[in-house]
Amino acid sequence: MPSAPTLENTAPDRPAVHDTVLKAISTHTQAENPSAFLAMSQNTSAFTAPGLDGVIAYRKAGRYLVQFGGPFAAPDSYRPLLDAFVDHAHSQNLQVVSAQLQHHDAKVYAERGFTVNQFGSSWAVHLPDFTLRGTRFMRMRNKISRAFRSGLTVSEVPADGMTDAIRAIDTAWLGSKGEQARPLEFLVGELGGPAQQHRRLFVGTIDSKVVGYISYSPVYGSRAGWMHDLSRRIPGGTPGLMEAINSHVIEVLRSEGTQWLHFGFTPFTGLDTAHELPGHSPAFQWLMHFLWDQGAALYPAQTQLAYKEKWAPEAPICEYVAFDGPASVAAFAHIFRACNAF
Repeated sequence: MPSAPTLENTAPDRPAVHDTVLKAISTHTQAENPSAFLAMSQNTSAFTAPGLDGVIAYRKAGRYLVQFGGPFAAPDSYRPLLDAFVDHAHSQNLQVVSAQLQHHDAKVYAERGFTVNQFGSSWAVHLPDFTLRGTRFMRMRNKISRAFRSGLTVSEVPADGMTDAIRAIDTAWLGSKGEQARPLEFLVGELGGPAQQHRRLFVGTIDSKVVGYISYSPVYGSRAGWMHDLSRRIPGGTPGLMEAINSHVIEVLRSEGTQWLHFGFTPFTGLDTAHELPGHSPAFQWLMHFLWDQGAALYPAQTQLAYKEKWAPEAPICEYVAFDGPASVAAFAHIFRACNAF
């Protein structure tokens, strides 16, 4: 078994690690994770092992290493890298919990003895087939038209020239969520850092004031394209603002020949008993359905899904959570702790 590195000096804001992670997520796409670019986040660490071609993205939270996605690795390095990561965690008396595994990952983890359950789904639109025509989209077309009639203009801009405007929107947006609200990380996107050069930022402006923005991250693999990632707006204001920005971006992407627009992962959505793997936890399966119905305080899954369903996405892409041992509410909670949810 190859020796494992220490946890220090592995964050992808360091140039060498940045390049290693980018190479891994863009070339080792057998698991087809549409959110793979989140591995580039500044405070997410990258685990590597000598002689193995790939990386594992993770954050430490309490007594857990919370892994994002499966190993982004060459096929012959995939299982050895996972084994090295788990062994490294155990050597420090830590446990592993893995979020946003794809079906390919989930089967490997289940074979290795992890308890694997469906966690939620990702959603995507095939742009060559997409249209806003028809009665289904009548309400959204009206909202988009209203937003543009209010004077909205949409433009692509460099993030480094928008720092003050973005900060003002973020502050107002977070303030509207209540006193205890915290900006989520890890399983959601970010702006800034070395990886920003690979993202695209579109802003909406009314009367020379930036009132909303959407950041798009690259997606690799057979469904290559862009992911509708971090999005925020000034609270209140013009209805249809975010839909108008995204509709503009769709036309830009279509003109560039982009095939897929991904809308990212939403926990507790797209749950289907047929997608569960042998050995899953029925109790945890029940919990996921309960959180879909009653878990808005933890994560507004129903609101998020309602926005994504406006765009008539394809069938959901099932994603999983894996526990290093029995399914554990404590381990699951540490995923959200790693996300800065509490």
